[in-house]
Amino acid sequence: MLDGIQPGQVVYVIIRNPHVQGVANVQEAAVVMDPNSQGNLSLFIYETYYPLNDEFAIYGTASEAEDAYREAFGFSDVEDFYG
Repeated sequence: MLDGIQPGQVVYVIIRNPHVQGVANVQEAAVVMDPNSQGNLSLFIYETYYPLNDEFAIYGTASEAEDAYREAFGFSDVEDFYG
C-alpha cells in the first residue's frame, strides 16, 4: 500500500512489542515527512519515526489490519486457555 500514501494520512500497521517479542498488535500510525531523511516519508508510532518502506504491512483501515492480524496470528476459540 505504499503507492499513494501522503503526509498527514493515518494508516494502521501490525507491530511487535519491542519488550515482549511474542506480542503484536494493530497500531495507528501517522505518515509524516521524515525529519532524518529530507524528502522521504516516515511512520510516526510511539513517538518514534520509522522510515516508510516495504518492510511494513500498511493498511488503510483498522478493520483491514485486524483481519490481517487474525489471518497471520490467529486467535484461540478456547476461553481461559493459558498454554
